[in-house]
Amino acid sequence: MYADRVLSGMRPTGALHLGHYHGVLKNWVRLQHEHECLFFVADWHALTTHYDTPQVIEQNAWEMVIDWLAGGVDPAHATIFLQSKVPEHAELHLLLSMITPLGWLERVPTYKDQQEKLAEKDLSTYGFLGYPLLQAADILIYRANQVPVGEDQVPHIEFTREIARRFNHIFGREPGFEDKAEAAIKRLGSKRARLYRDLRARYLEHGDDQALESARALLEEVQNLNLSDRERLFGYLEGGGKVILAEPNALLTEASRMPGLDGQKMSKSYNNTISLREDEDSVVKKIRTMPTDPARVRRTDPGEPSRCPVWTFHQVYSSEPVRQWAEAGCRSAGIGCLECKQPVIDRVLEEQAPMRERARPYQEDPSLLRSIVADGCEKARALAAETMRDVREAMGLDYD
Repeated sequence: MYADRVLSGMRPTGALHLGHYHGVLKNWVRLQHEHECLFFVADWHALTTHYDTPQVIEQNAWEMVIDWLAGGVDPAHATIFLQSKVPEHAELHLLLSMITPLGWLERVPTYKDQQEKLAEKDLSTYGFLGYPLLQAADILIYRANQVPVGEDQVPHIEFTREIARRFNHIFGREPGFEDKAEAAIKRLGSKRARLYRDLRARYLEHGDDQALESARALLEEVQNLNLSDRERLFGYLEGGGKVILAEPNALLTEASRMPGLDGQKMSKSYNNTISLREDEDSVVKKIRTMPTDPARVRRTDPGEPSRCPVWTFHQVYSSEPVRQWAEAGCRSAGIGCLECKQPVIDRVLEEQAPMRERARPYQEDPSLLRSIVADGCEKARALAAETMRDVREAMGLDYD
């Protein structure tokens, strides 16, 4: 229905590091030029696990948005907003909670995982149990059809699809739906109407998924349909009712290849990060003091790159000739560890230079940052209001 609308968000955990850049931000920068994109600060989500330290959320949120802009997210091509400034998220979350089976929430894979990982916190709260539903509301409120996620997040998208399906099934039956759908088909024009009926029959009678996709593509191309007719025809394709909430698709993204300074995954909890806008001297010091192959006790000892965290940085940053030089030099003891680290230092600083430059105006004048976010919140609320109008009408809550 809403072609190529992408939604993604991050919890405000403070300054982002290079792992975030290579795992998420680079992908966002690419997507913003290919799709309609909405990127939001998930500040309510932060409260599901850090409700006892709310005072850090505001500063973390602004720092994170500066990092987005520094990394290349462009407010001229993407809508940037704060979740908590669009109260429709909370309203849809509440209304969806009325029809969400408790067992659906309890079976979300990350529910027990996170409880075990954060055992020191009391997470026996509804907010924590219900966070996948809030996440679903975040997506469904914008009728986003593409959500960039890693493989571990796919179950959350499937959960969102199930919620949308259940909502449409319960509330999508409007009086005279089939008559209205048939009238909408006639408005397609004789040629398209004939093709729509044929594709619908192939799907309903023979389970032809390709026919379903072709029919959806046909409706995307039609310009002269109003929103209600379009939604009815999407719903009629599958023999159901009006499609009020669109089912999103998982847009699979590659896992970040960015390692930490110790060779583990780059993470604040491991204290092995380089932040996006970190001071140059600090970056140089961190990389120069990175651990290397423990077998290289002396400068003349040969080493094995696969045992060295610096080699994992070469894999991300260095060209093939530089990697060959580092690999051969390490194994032959032809180069020392500091010498091996220098090309990595140069490339990391080179990558960070434009980030610092893009961040500077927002650091010097915070009103610029707030203006971008205020505009984004206004755009997001307008889209969310459209969905909530339809949701309230479907649920019989549009009375005065």
